This record gives sequence, C-alpha cells and structure tokens, in this order.
Amino acid sequence: MDSVPSASPHPTPSPRTTPGSASSRRDKARALLAGMTAAGLLSAATTAATGTSLTESLGLSGTRGSAQSTASDDKVARGSEVIADADGSGVEVSQRFFESSDTVVVSSPAREDQLRAAAIAVELGAPMLTRYPAKEAGSNPGQKASPGTGEAVDAEIARLGATNIITAPLSDDAPGTVRGVTIADVEPVRAGKGSQVQGVVDKRHGGRDAVAIFATETTSLAAAATTTASGRAVSVLPHADPRATAESMKAVGAKSSLALGRQFGTNEDYADRVKLASNGELPGGGGLVFPGRRMIALYGHPSGPALGAMGEQPPKEAVERLKGLVDEYQKLTPEPVIPAFEIIATVASESPGDDGNFTNETDPKELIPYIDAITEAGGYAVIDLQPGLGRFIEQAKIYENLLKRPNVGLALDPEWKLKPGQRPAEQIGSVQAEEINEVTAWLAKFTRDNNLPQKALLIHEFNVAMLPDRENIDTSAPELSFVLHADGHGTAHDKFATWDVLLQGLDPAFFVAWKNFFDEDQPMFDPTRTFTEVKPRPWFVSYQ
Repeated sequence: MDSVPSASPHPTPSPRTTPGSASSRRDKARALLAGMTAAGLLSAATTAATGTSLTESLGLSGTRGSAQSTASDDKVARGSEVIADADGSGVEVSQRFFESSDTVVVSSPAREDQLRAAAIAVELGAPMLTRYPAKEAGSNPGQKASPGTGEAVDAEIARLGATNIITAPLSDDAPGTVRGVTIADVEPVRAGKGSQVQGVVDKRHGGRDAVAIFATETTSLAAAATTTASGRAVSVLPHADPRATAESMKAVGAKSSLALGRQFGTNEDYADRVKLASNGELPGGGGLVFPGRRMIALYGHPSGPALGAMGEQPPKEAVERLKGLVDEYQKLTPEPVIPAFEIIATVASESPGDDGNFTNETDPKELIPYIDAITEAGGYAVIDLQPGLGRFIEQAKIYENLLKRPNVGLALDPEWKLKPGQRPAEQIGSVQAEEINEVTAWLAKFTRDNNLPQKALLIHEFNVAMLPDRENIDTSAPELSFVLHADGHGTAHDKFATWDVLLQGLDPAFFVAWKNFFDEDQPMFDPTRTFTEVKPRPWFVSYQ
C-alpha cells in the first residue's frame, strides 16, 4: 500500500558545556584550528614545504585528504545485520563506518537543515549527526517523553576526535572552506517528497560495494549521508525487505549485507528475509508480490461468462483481452504492470450438494488452462474461495498442487461464508480473524516449506460486517503479501464512500485492491480514472 514515511524520531537538547569539560576543550581546539586555517598557517605552510596538504603529509586517509579513517569491510558487516538508528541521530551508523574523523556535520531536526547537512557531509566525506532536543511526554498516549540525542551526538564527536564541527543551519562563525570545499556553496539535497534519501545517495556515484547496503525513504538522512560519505554504495529499496528487487536478491545471495533503519526489523527478521530471498523471483522481478509490481486482473470461472469476465473467452483470448488493459495502465505508473486472473475455485451454490456445504469445489485440473495461459504471459493467478458452510483452510488444501506454483496466490471471500441455517445470497457472509489466521499460518508454512517466493493473500470486503474483528488478522508472516480487496460497486460516490470506510483503521501491512464492475458500476472507471482518482493508488485492480 502507498505509505506515508514515518515521522522523525523524538528530538532533544545537548548537554551544557562546562569549563574544563571535553566539550570545552574541543571548543578551544576548534577555535584555534579555525583561526589557523583562516590565516592560512596550516594548509599554506604545509603545502609550501611539501607540495601536499597537511592531512596528506601526515599519511591520513579520507575523502579530499581528510584526517579520517573508515571501517574495513569485515567490521562493517559480517552476515546479515540491521543498524536500527532508532533515534535518527546517525550515531550508530557513524560508529559502524568511521573509526575517526576530524570533521563532523551536525544538523538540527529541521528537514531543510538535514538536507543541507547531508549534502555537505557527502561532499566532505564526513559523518553527519542530527541533534534532536529533549521532548516531554504529552497528554496523548502516543506522546512519550524522549531524552533527545544531544548527549549521544556529543559523545560520538568526542570518539571521532573531531575538531571541525559544521552545523546546519550554518553558524556565523562557520569555516568558509573545509577540505577544499566552500561550505556556503554546497547545494542542499534537492529531492521531491518520497525521494530525499535517494537524493542523498545520488550525491555520490559509485562507491565500494563489497558489502551490500540497503536503505529506504524512511531511513534517516543522517544514516544515508554518513554511509555514502564513507565511500560505500547504498541501494534505496522501495520496501524494507531484501527481496524488494532482483538486484537486492542477487546481492544478499553473494555477500554480507547491512540494512539502515528500524523499518527493516530486528537482525533476526532481516536475516530471515535474506534467507527467503533465495526462493526465486516473481513475474515482473523481485521476490515481493507488492510493491514490486501492479496487477490488472480478470475475475471469473472457467465454466463461462455467468461468473465473470475471465470465463467469457478461452484462456489465450482472455490473456489477449487483458493485454490491452495492462498497456493502458502501464502508461500511468512507473512500476511494472502485469496481467492476472482471479479464478473462482470454489463456487457458492444455492444447492447444499453431496457434502451439504452449499459450495461447489472445482476440479483443480479445470483451472490449469487459465493458470498456464497467464503464466506464459508473464502474469499471476489468484485462486478464489467461496466456502459456504465449509472452512477456508479445508478448501485451500484442495488446491495445494496449484499453490506450489510460484505465481499462484490465494483469495478469501467472506461474502460467501455461511453460518448454520444460512443460504448463499440471502445475506452478506462474514468470517472471524481466527479462521483467516488459520489459513495464513498454513499458507505461510506451505510457502516456506516448498521454497516458494512470497504469495499474495487477498481478502475481499465491501462491508465492515464481513470482517468484524479485522484488527485481529495476523499480518506478520513474511512469506505472504496481504491485500485487502475493496469490492464496492455503483456510482462513483458510492464506490469512494465504501473505499474510504474500508481503509479506516486498516493495518498498514495491507496493500489495497480495487474492483471495476462492467455492469454494476455507473459508469465503470477507465484506467486513467482508476489510477489517478483512487487514493491510495491500488496495487491490484480486477474486472468483474
């Protein structure tokens, strides 16, 4: 689901500087160094005598002849690790990548200051730290007290041995030139909403890649800038998971890796996803169903047109019908758009049948021609269950052999879930989270045990009563991509009203899907309207 980047960590003031303290001594040293540099006494004298800069003559390594030392590859990462950087200060990242540095860039919490600080840090090859002030607890439950990052930032400056502190916003006594760079001339990172971390990384092309390093747009700017400043290559992923792209999957299979930010989870979470990355790619690339691609689907049953658009034509013709839609949607989004079929496997019936469950289980063999056709087209298939009086998990297991295919997912439709004494179409069905969790636990284990890439699990809803305890659905399984399929129909006003209600309180782990009805919608949305007016933009669009 299109997401909003998480808020910056809680801010806070630095401790007071006392006479004789380490901070006081550093202040004096900085003042002396700044004065000597301004007078040209250090750099000019050294260069005149030796033909090299002071730091070069001392044999110190670093960008632009900086007096600094960066960590070796084996110290940066062994195996698969996360640097949480939970407070957003960048201190943990600086500790990992820099053993020392004569220069540090320190930013205020203001975003514009961080963007300037990040640009300066990358230009100088120096660590960036962000100083957040302390925050008192608020009246709302979520407003917790925070000690801030001032002490941690000061301690890191001391550890690095930095004597040249550049602040953002720039202070009146800021050094004019550092390491050959005129500080005031450094342009801040220019990046649009949702692309600021990428903007930081793009400030320097190339970099050492012996260790695969990943970030997302919710990684702190300090973490991204410090890593890039250390001379390391950073890949910004669209999702906090090493399976996000084909390139990231290949990288974690070949070398140690490091993830920047708590959005990647614990070390154990991250290592587990690295392991899952070996299970192969999905159509469109990468190992995650979403957000790596968007899908446009025809919904129906192989028996014919009565149950949906897919069955109105044979498999290959259905694929051809989809291709035109896919091409229209592809023009509207940068992600790959692939074709899909949502195939009804168990069909609700007004007759109880031999087993008395008011649903007809289609022979898995009947679904294969449509699954084969969409597979040949580089697409995805979703098997849809209408359980009647049966249980979702019992029906899902009927289609185990089809679910062993890497591009086949599962959909659950509570509308057709009955209670004893009920009949299909006489009421709107519903299901408890407990029964859905039974399916997710089984499907997650099934996916892992069969070394399959992540599977889509769609859950249909057009009325809140269909999922009365939706908040209890367990979405923690990394083997599954959870999708809420909003099935509202009618006028645009009605569809948007349903959409807005269903999205309220939705677990952010869910991606969202939208359905266009050929007959019931008044009028049916075209691709442009579907992708420009429906907010957030749906990842899966089906046609019925």
